[in-house]
Amino acid sequence: MMQFVDSHCHLTMLELKPYDGDVHAAIDAAMQAGVSRMMGISVALDDHIALSKIASAHEHVGYSVGVHPCEDPEMMARATVEELVSLAQSDKVWAIGETGLDYYHSTDFIQEQKDCFARHIQASQQVGKPLVVHTRSAKTDTIDVLKAENATHGILHCFTEDWDTAKAVLDLGFYISFSGIISFKNAQDLRDVAKQVPLDRVLIETDSPYLAPMPYRGKPNEPKYVPFVAQALADVYGVSVEKIAEQTTDNFLRITGLSA
Repeated sequence: MMQFVDSHCHLTMLELKPYDGDVHAAIDAAMQAGVSRMMGISVALDDHIALSKIASAHEHVGYSVGVHPCEDPEMMARATVEELVSLAQSDKVWAIGETGLDYYHSTDFIQEQKDCFARHIQASQQVGKPLVVHTRSAKTDTIDVLKAENATHGILHCFTEDWDTAKAVLDLGFYISFSGIISFKNAQDLRDVAKQVPLDRVLIETDSPYLAPMPYRGKPNEPKYVPFVAQALADVYGVSVEKIAEQTTDNFLRITGLSA
């Protein structure tokens, strides 16, 4: 059976009605669909509490620690380098983030976002675990902060930007992760960019519960749908879905330093 990795899912936010409220049942459903690994993503500093419990019950589930740029400045301020490094000591912590810059929702706290982003980069460098970066309406500043902090080890998640942005992060050594958006009918521009990204730098994700891929667009997303993202990417590259599954799994293991 083909094996897929969901490199970015919000396991604390899934719609669990179909599973009688049991996140472990949702994870088991994903495993049965061929999703061999999944990384649960923190958006607030205390998410590690629930995520560590979830991950401890599943050998191939890990998580990230960090603060999303849309959180309030008080939450961002709690994410010191020391705190992030401390929270990242567990073997189950596979990455730092999601961090980055988001000016779409608010431009009130740009400096706080930049400072918080820089601290996440420094923590990532100290613990040797990849950075998970979110950027929205802030591509130039995002690249500028990554360069200023000499970031070389990370993932630009849910990629929706232009080729110049893709090339800039690839040149830094980053990987680029595609979500279900790649399957949307109106996303041809994104597909045109995606096919220029080297296959050895591509990851797949659901970003669940958001952005369900076709044919589930508009419904709650979950990790078991990541094979549909792989299929959409296979169509973009003109390769088999088996090739995408194998390559994106290899890429994820490489960037996280996990063993197969």
